[in-house]
Amino acid sequence: MFKSEVRESTINDLLAKAEKRAYENYLPKLVLKKVRGFKDEPLNFDFPVTALIGPNGGGKTTALGAAACAYKSMVPRRFFAKSGVYDDSMQDWSIEYEIVDRKLNARDSVRRTATFKNARWNRDAPDRRVLLFGVSRTVPANEKSDMLRMANASFAVPEANIVQLSSDVAVAVSRILGKDASKFKRLSKDARGNIHLLTGNTPNGINYSEFHFGAGESSIIRMVMQIEAAPDSSLVLIEEIENGLHPVATVRLVEYLVMVAERKRIQVIFTTHSNEALLPLPSKAVWVAMHDRLLQGKLDIGALRAITGTVVKTAAIFVEDAFAKIWVEAILRARKSVLIDHIEVHAMEGDGIAVSANKHHNKNPATPFPSVCIIDGDSSQKDDPETGVFRLPGSVPESAVYQDVMDGWSAWGGKLSVALLREFESSEEIKKICEDVKRQNVDPHLIYAQIGERLGLVPETTVMGAFCSVWAQANPDKADAILSGVQNFIDKGKAAAKAVAER
Repeated sequence: MFKSEVRESTINDLLAKAEKRAYENYLPKLVLKKVRGFKDEPLNFDFPVTALIGPNGGGKTTALGAAACAYKSMVPRRFFAKSGVYDDSMQDWSIEYEIVDRKLNARDSVRRTATFKNARWNRDAPDRRVLLFGVSRTVPANEKSDMLRMANASFAVPEANIVQLSSDVAVAVSRILGKDASKFKRLSKDARGNIHLLTGNTPNGINYSEFHFGAGESSIIRMVMQIEAAPDSSLVLIEEIENGLHPVATVRLVEYLVMVAERKRIQVIFTTHSNEALLPLPSKAVWVAMHDRLLQGKLDIGALRAITGTVVKTAAIFVEDAFAKIWVEAILRARKSVLIDHIEVHAMEGDGIAVSANKHHNKNPATPFPSVCIIDGDSSQKDDPETGVFRLPGSVPESAVYQDVMDGWSAWGGKLSVALLREFESSEEIKKICEDVKRQNVDPHLIYAQIGERLGLVPETTVMGAFCSVWAQANPDKADAILSGVQNFIDKGKAAAKAVAER
């Protein structure tokens, strides 16, 4: 299970600051009133580091560009250029903003609008420092025309213009890249300190120039230098944050951005296709752009592929979280459902995004197979068999499974003991451990992790799988009630898709 270097208290503090608008400068919300295919789509920045994910052409960069246009320092044509008569659709584009700027209003947020009328942008944008890191940042040094003049034997700069990376920059770069950057330097050609070239140093003390850096290595150093040099409360925009980085470095970069958001009160918005980039972030920090819609909440790239119809299976089930995924898969296995070989179960981060993902999947004409959503028993969302939304039994899922299994211990205790990596004969000992944990448990979501610890560091997922597997075998009527509705909806969806294809 992933464990972030960012403390949970830090995440909670930043969520609270965003909710209270406790910033000198902050962009809490924008609405794409009419931009490309988007109409009246809100985008809330409930966390100071926001990830935009989605398929190619889904609208990630559109949302990023809309945020950039909130401020005077960013020229709209950087994201929304008009090419003569070929972009007539830009007429009457409009973006609405809610902006925190304490120089304009010390107590409340201000409203601004950017519109495109008569072939030009109209906006009353406030000042704010905006840093933009585009995809071109990872172009290698020897492919940049402005750097090739430094690729010669006579190139040199005055000793006074050679500066070691600051400690903040060196520490951050070292952690992100996993290598010592304490002896890296920046070379500048003029008195203003403009960076022209970076140099590194091997563990053996050998110097080398940026022409021998990896493209991702160079881009990270320059990015961190600019972020550390920027004033507090700046806005940082990053396109495809994982560009040029391996997965571990991607995680470390996002963790750095969260930490610097706390330290310098900056706001960061980035686009990504990477699962790793989402790992350190809370669910409220992630937005999915697809089919001209914006949805808030985490989902992995596999789930995104299912929504857009690019999977090899013939049906998809969207559930709220990892526990629901384990439970539904256990039901499919135990009941020997014909669906098991043809379906993918995707864990989302919340009932709202699970229901929305299912809705947009079934509305998407490009998806050749249907999907259903199975929400938890305590979900506030409405279950509706007609739209493919079903509900798991019980109230709190973890408690429902636990209690049903414990109630049937005399028949199933031995089997559960084996599934928990103990002997069949140890069932009474296992039962006592489970009952002890239950008595002391406050949060039902943690009960399986706590049982695993008492059993000798048995992984939480193993304990979840054991309980869910036994539950599915011990409760065939409840399991079949779920599967029958799912099977009927999927069969109807396949029949409808086949009828359309035969027309």
